[in-house]
Amino acid sequence: MEGPGFWRALATAFGLGAIAALALPPVHLLPVLLISLPGLFIMVTQAPTARRAAWIGLAWGWGFHIAGLHWLTNAILTEVERFWWLVPLAVPGLALPLAAFNLLPALLTRLARPGWPQGLAFAGAWLAAELLRGVLFTGFPWNLLGTVWAFGSFPLQAAAWIGVHGLSLATVLLALAPLAGRRGWLGGGLALLGFAAIGLIRLWPIEPEPEPVTMVLVQGNVAQEAKWREESRLPIFQRYIDLTAGGVRTAAQEAPDNRIVVVWPETASPFLLASDTRAAEMATAPLPPGALLLAGSVRAEFGADGRAIRVWNSLVALDAQGTVLDAYDKAHLVPFGEYTPLRGLLPIRLVVSALDFSAGPGLRNIRLPGLPAFGGLICYEVIFPGRVTPADRPGFLLNITNDAWFGVSAGPHQHLAAARLRAVEEGLPLVRAAQTGISTVFDARGRTVARMGLAETGVVVAPLPKAAAATPFAHLGLWIPVVLLAFVSIAATIGSFPRGGARGDRLSPGTGATGGA
Repeated sequence: MEGPGFWRALATAFGLGAIAALALPPVHLLPVLLISLPGLFIMVTQAPTARRAAWIGLAWGWGFHIAGLHWLTNAILTEVERFWWLVPLAVPGLALPLAAFNLLPALLTRLARPGWPQGLAFAGAWLAAELLRGVLFTGFPWNLLGTVWAFGSFPLQAAAWIGVHGLSLATVLLALAPLAGRRGWLGGGLALLGFAAIGLIRLWPIEPEPEPVTMVLVQGNVAQEAKWREESRLPIFQRYIDLTAGGVRTAAQEAPDNRIVVVWPETASPFLLASDTRAAEMATAPLPPGALLLAGSVRAEFGADGRAIRVWNSLVALDAQGTVLDAYDKAHLVPFGEYTPLRGLLPIRLVVSALDFSAGPGLRNIRLPGLPAFGGLICYEVIFPGRVTPADRPGFLLNITNDAWFGVSAGPHQHLAAARLRAVEEGLPLVRAAQTGISTVFDARGRTVARMGLAETGVVVAPLPKAAAATPFAHLGLWIPVVLLAFVSIAATIGSFPRGGARGDRLSPGTGATGGA
């Protein structure tokens, strides 16, 4: 098994997976999927044994996730003197368990009859792998194939019906369609026309007048390695105050009757705004009466000795006098980033702080005077499809994040694409304030209202769009891709039943699917 042919197959599969990552944001080179996905399909279906197919699937997934997550190395480089040894290990180490989910399409596809049933089995198994990857071991739904369409609002509109997982299913089927010859090209073309029609239907209506609220998103552009230095705390804080003052003046000039809401990104404040009265008063000093500040800040509970015993990654709401109105605590924490699983049992500690963050109670609506109820999402809480809104539908979503960890790389662009998809799926405006960018306001159909690019310093001043009617995905959530999975699985199973006629039909370039077609 481990002869030259075996290693060549693994190298080829690895390369095909790495090439597929070029379709992800920000490159969006979609044509590579017409090579990489059919290449994987042909290799696993023609592998001499199931074991060889499993290794090929694993190698493809490893190449895909290493290339798709290479930007994570930037987080290590912020403290390279401590974690230098992780540079060659972290991304390949994370990519390997993610690649293991590719065993599903690699193995389950072989159980179906060659031809269109095998193509459906491959696409269905891919969808199952993505769904499982989003929930197992706290979930990590990154590098979803559906995000390749996030280069604009137009191609994303089908997500309002089928979600990003449904887009992934469609992407796999479209990539395999040419293997069915002329019928495949025709079917793929009709599918693309259908998606275009959905885009036109959803984007044709005129957007309603926005809410009487002006959002001021402050992008401080503070490098992560400088953020918590003692000598940097006050200058960073003053930068945010000065930017706030300028943004508030602009907002008051553009829409003097609107309520002004200033947003600072995740952990933007180097001081604990929920408990530091002086810092809260300084932060809100530029605000006019009636304005609000929604600021990312660490929140802490202190013991009798004055030392913090619990800390939360929080969104703190303050009025113009510096009074704390509410605080939302991040509920979905990042393993090894905000807490160490099995702390005390592992020989190493990877989180920066000596104290793990505590998880908040979960998603909920935040209700503040003069503002529609909104759902708070801190950092990567926004990447989980179907799990971003509380039971009581809010008027908009607010995502604060600190992508400074990842520098000028693909990471912030991929994070932004996930946020855009949540706006389309839920039919809700999404306001996103990011430490180093990309800060954006999306309307309820994922269209960009205002934006500030990566590694820029300044403010985004924009009206708050109105919510649209709840989408089918907003009503049913992940049940929709689960039903799609059941449908393609049943079709593949029925198509694989023994029948008269040749059993040799298969998807292949130029031949098409025969037999039971």
